[in-house]
Order: sequence, then C-alpha cells, then structure tokens
Amino acid sequence: MYQITEIKDQEEKRRICEEILRTLPNWFGIEEAIIDYRNSVMDMPFIAVLDKNKFIGFIAIKIHNQYTAEVYVMGITEDYHRKGIGKLLINECESYCIDKGYEFLTVKTLDESRECESYSKTRLFYLSMGFKPLEVFSSLWGEDNPCLFMAKALNK
Repeated sequence: MYQITEIKDQEEKRRICEEILRTLPNWFGIEEAIIDYRNSVMDMPFIAVLDKNKFIGFIAIKIHNQYTAEVYVMGITEDYHRKGIGKLLINECESYCIDKGYEFLTVKTLDESRECESYSKTRLFYLSMGFKPLEVFSSLWGEDNPCLFMAKALNK
C-alpha cells in the first residue's frame, strides 16, 4: 500500500524533486530545468508518495491566484508508471485545491507538434484525468519545445 504525505520541509522538497526528476531523463533531460524545478518547489504545496519508506513520486502545486492552481511539476519513478500513482497524485492535488477554494487546475506539457513518445503518454494521461487542451505557446520553452497549456474545472 502506498503512503501519501504532504511535505513541509523545504530541503526535503528539493531533495525529493531532484532525486525523482533525475530518474526520468526522457521527460527531464535538461539540467537547468531540473535545477529550476528543484529550487522552485521549496515554497509550493508538495505532496509525495512513498512505497516501503522510499519516495516514488511527487507533485508540486503552484498557486496563481484565488481561482487557479497549476500542476507545476510531477514526477513518478519510471518503474511505478502505469500503477495508479499519477492518478493518486492528481486526485490528492485536486482535493487540496478544492479544500482551498480554487476553481481551476492547469498544467503545461510538451505539445504534440514536437514528436516525443514519452510526452505523448503524458498528454494522454492528462486527457484521461479530465484536462482539456486550451492553447499552445510556441516560444515559452523555446521553439524546439512548444508548450501545451491544459486546464480542468474543479468540482466543488
């Protein structure tokens, strides 16, 4: 059985984020992105999943305003993919956001105009969780990495 926990300690957030992202080079292969994520999650709500006292996944939630929160970064070690951990984390994130009164949850991911099998699976996952594609930002992450902006309304 998996254990879900909210992490409050900033250094623990940094450590968990970096350790897990470094196990996912097909999604997080840019060193400066890993460092940016690691440093940015310190002040965000952060939920982690453990299996046998080992961290196997996490989600960091960026609060944009009184209405909207974002899945800022989520990572699950690859040997735990397709085992319900992502769904568990998104559900926990949604519960957290609903409890805080947010109405929308957003996420940014790589757009399909850039072929990548790993991110194709990511987009399918978010679609299965009820996110809808809203807009593509072709230069947010650089022209080689078009950003797909997705969102879902949270049911209160």
